[in-house]
Amino acid sequence: MVRVGIVGATGYGGAELIRFLAGHPHAQIANLYSSSSEGEALEKTFPHVTGLGLPLLTAIDAAKMGADNDVIFLATPAGVSAELTPQLMEHGVKVIDLSGDFRLESGEAYKKWYKREAAPTEWVEKAVYGLTEWNLELVAGAQLVANPGCYPTAALLATLPLMKSGWVQPNSWIIDAKSGVSGAGRGVSLGVHYSEINESIHAYKVSKHQHTPEIEQELFRQSGQSAIVQFTPHLVPMTRGILVTAYGQLSADVTAEQIQELYTSTYTDKPFVRVRPVGSHPHTKEVYGSNYCDIAVHVDARTGRVILLSVIDNVVKGAAGQAIQNMNVMFQLPEKAGLPLVPAFP
Repeated sequence: MVRVGIVGATGYGGAELIRFLAGHPHAQIANLYSSSSEGEALEKTFPHVTGLGLPLLTAIDAAKMGADNDVIFLATPAGVSAELTPQLMEHGVKVIDLSGDFRLESGEAYKKWYKREAAPTEWVEKAVYGLTEWNLELVAGAQLVANPGCYPTAALLATLPLMKSGWVQPNSWIIDAKSGVSGAGRGVSLGVHYSEINESIHAYKVSKHQHTPEIEQELFRQSGQSAIVQFTPHLVPMTRGILVTAYGQLSADVTAEQIQELYTSTYTDKPFVRVRPVGSHPHTKEVYGSNYCDIAVHVDARTGRVILLSVIDNVVKGAAGQAIQNMNVMFQLPEKAGLPLVPAFP
């Protein structure tokens, strides 16, 4: 059994990690860590985990954490992982970071987009970007995995096959994304106040969202082509889910059926990407609570654009589920282990 430690167990990402790991056939929740609730039972924060026999929340001590766990998930705000990860790795434990601290190769880009100092370069260089479907072999040999952001997961799984094909103009991507409120985390603020968001939808961080350079970086890394992406996120009044609508200008005379075949062949052996029929319209409800990404292809012959629809559960495939998928690969376990194969519906 893989001994698992979770830092940030009192947040939404931590709660989802616990939900899946509690039933994982090859892993056990060995330790839960908190900087402010040492000695408390997690049931006090999350009554829904009552009866799981979880360990009490423990103070953070890097040396002891390294000895007591095989892998540690860091479900923490930006900046925390940058300080804690090097300490953990020096004690030999594997780390899966759900924050953005190790996703960007460029420290200058991190500082610009995250408005804080970057993690030490030597540790950033050790990180493997954990988009499992595209970096499986690298993840398998990694000690540190930078779990992708929720928006980049949905956007990259949708756009990468076409980006690699050469059938689309690299700088033409426009990515419109809509997310449920859980993406903002469990913290209380006016921006996620019920009266403010209910019966409303709005864009935010227009041309300034920190996931923009992550998307551009991985499009280049996988395809060898530079891309400038127009990315605009929106907040919608639902708890979970992301819908990405990605628009690209086609540079080749290809049909929707040819693009469909490209996607089907790309993801044929990827258990958590489901390519839907040409022209279909995936709903976020159809992946709710699951680790799936559903993708549909549309081609507008009038404008010469491809339109890709991509849906995920932001807390699962966009965070905890993908992190467990990466853990499975890192420890040579079945990739689907511990992850539900049927979404919750309705």
